[in-house]
Amino acid sequence: MNRATLTLLALLLVCALSLVAAQQRARKLFIAQERAQIEERKLNQEWLRLEYEQRNLSKSARIRDVARNQLHMVPISPERTLYLKEAQ
Repeated sequence: MNRATLTLLALLLVCALSLVAAQQRARKLFIAQERAQIEERKLNQEWLRLEYEQRNLSKSARIRDVARNQLHMVPISPERTLYLKEAQ
């Protein structure tokens, strides 16, 4: 074998190894992208669940029920209202 053939063979070997390395990097990036998309879907589902929960918790009927039952609050009435007058 002459010197040119050996040089071309070495160049071919380097190119083949770099191709394999590039494919491996691409495969790793693809797997990382898939994992990120799965995580994104999970976070979107969690966000939607939290929005739904927030809407339910902020309804005025629920707030009124919690105020009456848990906090033992009563609606305001004129006979229970005390008016303070400024002392002179």
